[in-house]
Amino acid sequence: MPPSDRIAQLVEQLNEHNYRYAVLNDPVISDRAYDALMRELSDLEARHPDLIQPDSPTQRVTSDLTLQFPTVQHDVPMLSLDNTYSEDELRDFEDRIRRELPDEELQYVAELKIDGVALSLIYENGLLTRGVTRGNGTQGEDITPNVKTIKSIPIRLKACAESMSANDSIGEGLFSNPVPYCEIRGEVYLDHNTFDAINVQREKNEENPFANPRNATSGSLKLQDAQQVAERRLSFFAYSFRSPSMQLSTHGENLSYLERLGLPVNTNRALCNNIDDIIAQAREWEEERQKLEYDIDGIVIKVNNIAQQNKLGATSKSPRWAISYKYSAEQAETVLESITLQVGRTGVVTPVANLEPVQLAGTTVSRATLHNAEELERKDIREGDTVILEKGGDVIPKVVRVVKPKRAKDAIAFVFPENCPVCNAPLTKDESEVAIRCDNSQCPAQLKGNIRHFASRTAMDIEGLGTVLVEQLVDNELVRDVGDLYNLKLDALADLERMAEKSAQNVLDALDASKTRPFHLVLFALGIRHIGATVARTLSDNFHSIDRLRDTPPEEIEAVHEIGAAIAESIHTYLNIDSNWTIIEKLRAAGIALASEAPADTGPKPLEDKTVVVTGTFTRWGRQQAQDLIRALGGKPTSSVSGKTDLVIAGEKAGSKRTKAEQLGIDILDEESFVKLIGEENAS
Repeated sequence: MPPSDRIAQLVEQLNEHNYRYAVLNDPVISDRAYDALMRELSDLEARHPDLIQPDSPTQRVTSDLTLQFPTVQHDVPMLSLDNTYSEDELRDFEDRIRRELPDEELQYVAELKIDGVALSLIYENGLLTRGVTRGNGTQGEDITPNVKTIKSIPIRLKACAESMSANDSIGEGLFSNPVPYCEIRGEVYLDHNTFDAINVQREKNEENPFANPRNATSGSLKLQDAQQVAERRLSFFAYSFRSPSMQLSTHGENLSYLERLGLPVNTNRALCNNIDDIIAQAREWEEERQKLEYDIDGIVIKVNNIAQQNKLGATSKSPRWAISYKYSAEQAETVLESITLQVGRTGVVTPVANLEPVQLAGTTVSRATLHNAEELERKDIREGDTVILEKGGDVIPKVVRVVKPKRAKDAIAFVFPENCPVCNAPLTKDESEVAIRCDNSQCPAQLKGNIRHFASRTAMDIEGLGTVLVEQLVDNELVRDVGDLYNLKLDALADLERMAEKSAQNVLDALDASKTRPFHLVLFALGIRHIGATVARTLSDNFHSIDRLRDTPPEEIEAVHEIGAAIAESIHTYLNIDSNWTIIEKLRAAGIALASEAPADTGPKPLEDKTVVVTGTFTRWGRQQAQDLIRALGGKPTSSVSGKTDLVIAGEKAGSKRTKAEQLGIDILDEESFVKLIGEENAS
């Protein structure tokens, strides 16, 4: 079979499997079989890049960083819905509709109000060309690379020439193949299992957990690296279809048409003939929402007939033909049995409420964070108090308030200790932050947290070095710092509880494999305050070795773009503490990479000391590659245009940054002019 035919066949098969898995939840092949097809497609495309199809599943995730999200105008404003919180207000809504449409027969569609992030999708001739956030309703941000990572959103719409079947739950009619242009709107969300898994990983990495799925979804869509977005496994429900060349008669028909196009549409919807039907739906789903796999915060009611929607129109903010009925936040009352203190890897001491177990939003809650000493004092929370917990869409429960009338007369205010609850070292508080810390770097709690972070997938990726094993390694004094990990012996590991020789050897093999991790990941793995993965990469790119970083004064570190004073001081201080440098030397002796390859000195650099902004898309490089090229040629790539910018490299679809550069009189080069400046030999 010719490569072009096989590629087309694989694209069709894989897109259908994605649809069955992500939309229908009905996969027909195993993960292994799917991966084998993906590998075959990837290999064929690598050998024949000219045959790559725009809807290929390999094109869902790009390797380039998105340095900006261009602002684009919505063709039709994305209006917000008026909210109502009582059944009486729902009846008022219907009364208004009936006054506007006297003597007309009315029907409504009641849908679940998904607690996610609104999104607009533009399809041209069936192909996804743009994904835009709601923004301010009039204009939003173009986040197309991130949108393409959401597997339930088809890159190419399915053909649907057949007529609707009698089994369709709402509406009927005859539909055509995908129209030349259409806009589909919907809600991006995270289901509970995915959200929980993300937070478990964040806690392992000593990162703050997300407060709720909606916040996690919003943050995920704004990530600059589409590969990171793909790892979040976002989902999507479509709820609106609009096309200048095709107008259906009812909202229900629109929803059914979206399903025919291959979009996921929430099946928990109902056709209602009157307000009593709507109220019955609202009551039913308020009772049942705990059983759902995702968060809802109410139901949305829409007039079904499109012609009637057009008659009713909209205000400047909201359509008159739709309204949302919002549920109150879920709360529960329980007893706070005790307050304990947890010590994190950076030494922050966090109070935790241990609760009498109580059911809340479908889960049993027995613990809740109390955040910090100031929060504890502000809410006057004491051991033995009866407290109100709330989820209100949050998966992480919080203590809302104390039920003061139920407080015991002898209850006393909680007093933070002066010493660490784990190692008994003095606790300190920096006036610039609310956190109270244990500054003893040898504190067992911090050591355990540091090892877990060091071994995490995003750092040294040491498989098998989980929480239970880390506890044993520290408690048995086999490891006193992360450098000791590389001196572990098979016999000592195999003797630990739940370990055997094979498991122990797997851990040693994983430790050995971690020695190939690049310097910037090693720097991140050390767990230095303020040094996240992006900052570690920047430091590695600019200083190239741990030794040079140690010898560089803080003010010189701070001079690097996007490195602030706190970061510079933190890394300089850490590397100049003798006990920390002892750990570095242990890692050096183990063969860990403590330097990156500095670019060879090839003489004059055409971008020496120039501050350069890259915007738009290019044929020769991705934007991350362009940044690396600028650094190699002596320049300083930055993400924003200012009076300090020397040069802007503008590719195709360059947006507001080019405009700002023109206003400031900054030199602007297109791709070919840039190649001429740096020389063809440097551009490849």
